[in-house]
Amino acid sequence: MRVAVIGGGPGGLYFAALAKQLSPQWEVTVWERNAPDDTFGFGVVFSDETLDGIAQADPVVHAAMSEEFARWSDIDVRHRGRTLTSGGHGFAALGRRRLLGILQDRCAALEVDVRYRTQAPPADQLAAEYDLVVACDGVRSATRAAHPDIFVTDLDERAGRYMWLGTDKVFEAFTFIVEERDFGTLQVHAYPYDDTRSTFIVEMDEDTWRRGGFAGPAGHDLPPGASDEEGIRRCEEIFAAHLDGHRLLPNNSKWLRFTTVRNRTWRHGNTVLLGDAAHTAHFSIGSGTKLAMEDALALAACLHEHPDVPGALAAYEAERRPVVESTQRAAQASLEWFENIDRYTGQDPHQFAFNLLTRSRRVTYDGLRSRDEEFTSSVNTSAPVPPMFRPFRLGGLRLRNRVVAAPIALSTARDGIPGDFDLVHLGTQALGGPALVLAGMTAVSAGGRTDAGCPGLWTDEQEAAWRRITGFVHDRTDACLGIQLTHAGRRASDGPLLAASALAWDEHGPVPREATRADMDLVVRDFVRAAERANRAGFDALELQYGHGHLLSGFLSPLTNRRTDEYGDGPAGRLRFPLEVLGAVRAVWPAGKALLVRISATDWAEGGLGEADAVDIARALGAAGADAIDVSTGEVVAHERPRFGRSYQTPYADLIRNATGLATIAVGAISTYDDVNSVVLAGRADLCALGRAQLHDPLWTLHAATAQGYRGPAAPWARSWAAGSGRPPAGRSDRVPPRLELLRQAAPPVHRRWRPRVTAPAH
Repeated sequence: MRVAVIGGGPGGLYFAALAKQLSPQWEVTVWERNAPDDTFGFGVVFSDETLDGIAQADPVVHAAMSEEFARWSDIDVRHRGRTLTSGGHGFAALGRRRLLGILQDRCAALEVDVRYRTQAPPADQLAAEYDLVVACDGVRSATRAAHPDIFVTDLDERAGRYMWLGTDKVFEAFTFIVEERDFGTLQVHAYPYDDTRSTFIVEMDEDTWRRGGFAGPAGHDLPPGASDEEGIRRCEEIFAAHLDGHRLLPNNSKWLRFTTVRNRTWRHGNTVLLGDAAHTAHFSIGSGTKLAMEDALALAACLHEHPDVPGALAAYEAERRPVVESTQRAAQASLEWFENIDRYTGQDPHQFAFNLLTRSRRVTYDGLRSRDEEFTSSVNTSAPVPPMFRPFRLGGLRLRNRVVAAPIALSTARDGIPGDFDLVHLGTQALGGPALVLAGMTAVSAGGRTDAGCPGLWTDEQEAAWRRITGFVHDRTDACLGIQLTHAGRRASDGPLLAASALAWDEHGPVPREATRADMDLVVRDFVRAAERANRAGFDALELQYGHGHLLSGFLSPLTNRRTDEYGDGPAGRLRFPLEVLGAVRAVWPAGKALLVRISATDWAEGGLGEADAVDIARALGAAGADAIDVSTGEVVAHERPRFGRSYQTPYADLIRNATGLATIAVGAISTYDDVNSVVLAGRADLCALGRAQLHDPLWTLHAATAQGYRGPAAPWARSWAAGSGRPPAGRSDRVPPRLELLRQAAPPVHRRWRPRVTAPAH
């Protein structure tokens, strides 16, 4: 087996060492264009998980790294003159130059042929001469660029700017510094990596960078290896209070834009991408070096486990891609949080720190509480009551907790009349503990139904059936019950379809009729009459469906509203009819109840609604009388490309809440009480709506209370069910383990700071 490695960075060297260690008979050659002692960057951070993998794979490398590590467990957040500390995290870092030295020594000991100061031959030439080519040639990979039709690379270059620096000030912890100036907000990611140095990354958005004077001539057209000395001096002035007289140290340091690299595939024939050539993730959640070394371990293992190169490369990508994509999702959330940091700087310092620490949605309330309960208690001022069990005022309603049972389309009605199934479903949901339960997708007219089983609220019989359900809920619980009203528009099931414009849902669907003024008058009338019936039927809250491609959603989106009259032709025109409906409903809906509007904050399609549109729409709806915005996304056009993931729609609720001040409901793949606590405590939304989780467990809220040890008025058990309020014993749950330790292991300290063994002099 002859193996060619392009690039002698940590990923390439670590792979070469592991491959040679597993198969000493292999011929492994590494091409590195730089000298052995050339390196860019400063410190590299590793997680305990990655270090455990290194320890198992190559104890020699792990032992050498461990001797050099700076270790600490605290994160400091410095903002508006205060430093708040969260402990119990666990970090290990060392200098990138030292890491390269360790890996170079290991390769030399294993007789890997590393050719320094040597440009690698083209990848295609190597592929013809070697059995395997491992391309570790970075973000601007020439290997990848040679076959764009194979790798299909997506380079997501962000607009913000950052500069990678070092400092001879030794920070004691991972330190986030937020500086607000008259020209904008800057942030620093700083951490120690040896006895005398720390990494110091300065980041800001494009407007702040320009207004702050960083875009001067010194920052442009610098030769390779040169640093932006003027920009560095400016940073030293701004962050002087945090540097305590120490210097910022350059190393090829200039203003950059972060680029997230994604590829459709990482392999072509016997060539495979590794590290930054295959993928990148924003530095605010970890280290590209960490990901590259994890890649190297997985690739070496797969080559050892499979009999041929194609099978090994396929296994490598299948194993690593889900891990990388999960990391990239977290990194994207973190990146976008820092891009929009101005939304949060006005928060209470404790909430701001919690928001920052949970920005990626990987770190959660429970995770922080298990690491440092003192910190989370300082944020959650109602402790020991979990954040999800705080009360909230929604319009004229006082909700006992922050959980909403999302509106679910049950499709069990007959002639629009809800029956026993609806009663059992909504009754059980209400008994299960949510503060608000929403009945789903109720049509305001026969022509507005999504299907034959869709319930309605346009006849006396339907109103009476709903009154039976609300009576059951109100007699047995103190939950609030709401109903979602809609006209399905072009997504209706039958009859002549009505829409903002004559556009079919997809190429196979019927073409709807463009709504006339007379049609719109009837729709307004139907919504008003349905709202009046909902009030008489005993509902506490009303939600208008302005999302998911239904009629009023169709007016809002430029993809579905092509009108040239006053009800189209620009954002104000597209908003006009939805606002008319809202205004008419607001006029008849009691102030002592709650009026919600659900929107699709993005269409997930080119040319459709985006973040700025969502803010403008929500602000207009709030001004017209909406008490809260239920923030969903998509389902507006058939060709949408949503980015699914855990709590993937929460950032839109966060955006609208913090940009407009309106109350928001977060929805979409929220399934754990830990997520609800995190969303509420960070101020990303006021309420969380659960759909599938509630279907899986109608008593979800009560079980969440039990799991957190909460027994209080925000999660009352029905008296008939009180015996089930404790978790029943399960297999071996009653077993008491014996003591098998002669000497007990002391719990690690919550707070651990890096104390260098040598003190660097101030300058």
